[in-house]
Amino acid sequence: MNKNHYVAIMAGGVGSRFWPVSKSTYPKQFLDILNTGRSFLQATYDRFAKFTPVENIYIVTSEEYVSLVESQLPQLAKGNILGEPERKNTAPCIAYVSHKVHAENPEANMIIAPSDHLIKNEEAFEKNCLQALSYTDQGDSFVTFGIKPSYANTGYGYIETREANGENISKVNRFTEKPDLETAISFVKKNNYFWNSGIFVWKTESIISAFAEHNPSINSLFESIQETYNTDQENTALKEIYCQCESISIDYAILEKANNVFMIEAEFDWSDLGTWNSAWENFTKNEQKNAVSGKETVVLDSHNCIVHSNDKKLVLVGGVDNLIVVNTPEALLICSKDKEQDIKSYINQIKGTVSETYF
Repeated sequence: MNKNHYVAIMAGGVGSRFWPVSKSTYPKQFLDILNTGRSFLQATYDRFAKFTPVENIYIVTSEEYVSLVESQLPQLAKGNILGEPERKNTAPCIAYVSHKVHAENPEANMIIAPSDHLIKNEEAFEKNCLQALSYTDQGDSFVTFGIKPSYANTGYGYIETREANGENISKVNRFTEKPDLETAISFVKKNNYFWNSGIFVWKTESIISAFAEHNPSINSLFESIQETYNTDQENTALKEIYCQCESISIDYAILEKANNVFMIEAEFDWSDLGTWNSAWENFTKNEQKNAVSGKETVVLDSHNCIVHSNDKKLVLVGGVDNLIVVNTPEALLICSKDKEQDIKSYINQIKGTVSETYF
């Protein structure tokens, strides 16, 4: 394994679209929704540990989830679990871990990845990751992985590319965040649009330079605590600057402004598993295309539904189509699959009118 290869796994999200199973106190990255025996976070760690030195794998999460990470990944050194004082989207998270790792190893070449994606064909994933690391090691460039779209998904971001070179690496023209249905349909009809996997590869030196150029306010904050990285003063210094950070995604802060972004078309199967419908796509389904989970769960005369229950009571669903039904001891969700993108909005609408313990 290459000692300069690092991985930062982002694990601070709430996963509200998987409500009511995913709650703020125990969000989806710590859950085993697909019944594999490993949580999303554990599966992500396992995937990278096959080709990355364990001491070079970092988890960036919210302060409130540090203990959850420690319990699920006891083999990871506590110093490799980084707790963010506040949720500020992905740009500050990435700036933090990049500066910290760069202070330890200026030659670091890093993969940034979400903690809650489903990756199949892990040999192909490893191959693509090592290809990307080799490419970024040769110069000042960023690499992401694009997924050939199989349908017009409005919940994914899209990457527009130029023609691929001989190494199956294309220059990125632009990123488009979650288009409307008409736009997504037009993208899928073209050969140079791909789903954005949200996985990025770069040298820490390159991403820090990009922050200095495209978002100097964030970069200067993390640069100002340079002397505290990997010391006992790091957490105190971090709290002082995090509240000053702009809340912004890495896409908006850096990638949409940079002209050195490249894409490898993924050879692995990928899903971001961001919604119950994406879980339905990956569950084993019966002849009526229902995905059913729960010992006391029965679905009759129904089609294309996902019915998930982790409660002891009998759940009977009958005579319906295209529904999401999720039952827990605390809450019950019934929602049209066509409205899955609105679940987060529905939750926001009722917050303040019911107990916060439900969320």
